[in-house]
Parts: sequence; structure tokens; C-alpha cells
Amino acid sequence: MSPNKLRLCLIEDDEIMGESLAERLQLEGFEVDWCQTLKAASQHIDTHRYNLIVSDMRLPDGNGGDFFLDLIGKDTRLPPFLFMTAYGSIDRAVELLKRGAADYVTKPFDPEIMVAKIKELAKAYGPSDDVTSDALGVSSAMRRIAQSLPKLAQHTAALLLTGDSGVGKEHVARLFHHYATPTAPFIAVNCAAIPETLMESELFGYEKGAFTGAMKQKRGVFEMAHGGVLFLDEIGEMPLSMQVKLLRVLQEHTLTRLGGETLIHVDFRLICATHRDIKAMVEAKQFREDLYYRIHVIHLRIPPLKERPDDIRWFVRHFIETFNQAHPVERRYLDSRTEQALLNYAWPGNVRELKHAVERACILSPGPHLTAEAFFGDSLEATASEITPSQSLSDYLMACERDYLQMSLDKNEGHMTRTAGTLGITRKTLWEKMRKLNMKQEDTQPL
Repeated sequence: MSPNKLRLCLIEDDEIMGESLAERLQLEGFEVDWCQTLKAASQHIDTHRYNLIVSDMRLPDGNGGDFFLDLIGKDTRLPPFLFMTAYGSIDRAVELLKRGAADYVTKPFDPEIMVAKIKELAKAYGPSDDVTSDALGVSSAMRRIAQSLPKLAQHTAALLLTGDSGVGKEHVARLFHHYATPTAPFIAVNCAAIPETLMESELFGYEKGAFTGAMKQKRGVFEMAHGGVLFLDEIGEMPLSMQVKLLRVLQEHTLTRLGGETLIHVDFRLICATHRDIKAMVEAKQFREDLYYRIHVIHLRIPPLKERPDDIRWFVRHFIETFNQAHPVERRYLDSRTEQALLNYAWPGNVRELKHAVERACILSPGPHLTAEAFFGDSLEATASEITPSQSLSDYLMACERDYLQMSLDKNEGHMTRTAGTLGITRKTLWEKMRKLNMKQEDTQPL
């Protein structure tokens, strides 16, 4: 797979629909493997790495939902599954969502909505066009981290990322993977999300019959990450008993599945992340010192969002533009007053909280202009009390005028004459205002 393209597997036996959808997705920049049977799809999934699997429910050699559940039993990390289903099979699709499927669409579907949903799901998994240094932010702190990753990817086998929850540690890990081994696996595991009783089987895998309920052989995440990058998030939550076993794998590069006897060779880059103070945990005997020094080869601290206001501004505009691309008829805009409120908020949940706030505001806003109420709702009064003016009156009025002109231009698709008519001014006056406000004048002429 090209590191610059998203790749998906389309499982659809209808030749007209399959060919039409495959061609449309290829025009959108995807690499598409179109399979008309589950047998062909199984062979492709075994030999290729996909960002998304789009599957019909009823296929000549089986049911797409059963196929998905069978894959889950073999592998703990699959790309997102998007099902295409007839109206009568919605209950089955909902059941699959509860078992881990990403989403479903009912036939017949709007091609534009379908493509937007596919883009959203595919970009959330593995390397894509969004895996760039800008994906970390534009602040000097994040740019320094981004600039260090290509060199670290050439020489470093172990990396420790620390920082508050939601600051973007997994994004840093994915960018490291992009530079180090872009076509090899990237396996992410949240240690805090796995019950202690299941952790060993998740990490090491097991043989059929290893314990009650082990109906088939299953690879662990160590095996799945072979040749690529293993990202252990919240490593500070790993039990001491498992820390010993992790250290052994890192030292010997071998493991044995639960219930097995065969030594299996594994080799991967390890990235660990935590929001806790690991050194203090070592001193408190809550984390093994030998493992600490094994994973603490290179340490990168990801600063909280409140320490990098440039990133707040950039991420807000980025998330709004993402929404606008997915919902072009519901475009949203941000004015300088709302932006100032966002800059003054502490964002304890960091980038994760900011992303959810933007999505919520875009969905719930009654109009195209995003206000502070759309972001903060009932907590607006408390938030507003923290805001202090940081602009002169003239700068503030210019920012408001710039936002309003840009909103009008966007609404009129950049057409100067129509925009001027909407504003009740001449085309020349509009041009002069844009030049005064340093606005982009793409492919337009003053006369």
C-alpha cells in the first residue's frame, strides 16, 4: 500500500453496485480491492493491510456479519468494518455494532453520504494522508517533537511518551510509525482497558484448548506487531506480574502462547505512553525499575493544550473544516469572539475534549455561525468570567469584519460579484476591503 493513500477492501457481489462504488472511491483517492465473495475477501485480508473494510451482508458464500465475527475471534485488531444492509436487516447490523463493527448504511444510500462516512472511518485507522507533522499541531513545542521523529525512527527501538490524557500521545506514536515502518503493522493497546485476568492472553495469545472457552488459536498483540510498532498506552497501569513477562519478551525477542510449547520469534519497535509519573512509581515499588530503564531510552513529554494556544486555534479550525467537508450544506464558521473564549478555556481534556466540543457545537448550532453558547452551553457564564480582553477595539472590529466577509464569500462559493451583491456593496469596494484585511484573493480580479 502506498503510504500516501488509504486502502480499503470492498466486499460486494452485485456487479453494478460494486463496480460503481469501486470506481467512485478510486476517484476519491482510495486504493480499492473489490471482492465478490467472502473467500476472496479472506485471502486479501490475510495478505494486505487495510484502513477500512466495506461489506455487504448477504454474499454468495456466506453472511458478511458472520464473517466479521469470525475475524474478531482470530484477531484482536481489525480495521473498521462498515456494513451495507437492506432495511430488513437493520436489527442484525445493530447487533454487529455492539460486537465492534464501526457503522452501517441502509440501501439504497446517498453516494455522497457514503463516501463521507468511508473517509471518516478510514482516516481513523493506520497511516493516511493526515499522518503529517501538522497533525500534531503548529506550536513550537509540537513542531520540535515532529522534527525529532524522523531521526528517532531511524535509530530508536524504544520510546516513552508522557503527558496528560488526551494530549495526542497516540498521534505522536503513529507519526513515529509513519517514519519508521509505514507499511508494517501499528498495533495500539490500552493497558488500562484490559482486565488483569485477560491481559496475558491478549498480549501473548493462546492455543486452542488452552483454557475453557479457547475454541481456536489466537495470536497475541506481540505477534501481531512483529516487524512493526507496538504502542502500549497507559503502561503505568500494567500489573507488576505482567511487567516481568513484558521485560522477558523485550530481552529475548521470543514468546510462547498460552497453552503452547513452541517458541515464537517477535521483533518490534516499542512505544510506551502514560499520564503518570513513572519514576515516582519506581520509587514507590509500583513499577519495575529494570523495565523502566528498558523503555526509557528516549523520553518525549507532550505538553498540555493549555500551554500551546496556537494549537487550540489551529485544531479548532481544522475540526470545523473537517465537519464542513463532510457536511457541505451545513457549513460552520467561527468568529473572533468565540475563538477568544476557546483560547481562555483550560481544556483539561486536551485535544480529545476540544475535538468533541467542536463536533458537538457544529451539530447543535442552530445556524452557520458558531457562538460561545454552542461550545459551552450552561457553563458559558463561568467561562466568560475568565475572559479578559486581549485585543484593541480596532483589531477586534477588523477581526469581526474579516470573519463576516469570509462567511459571505464561502456562502457564495468565492464568487466576488454575488458576494458584493449580498453585502450591498460594489465589487470594487469588496476587493479593497479584502486587500485591507489581508484576505486571500484566489482567482479573482478587482474589476
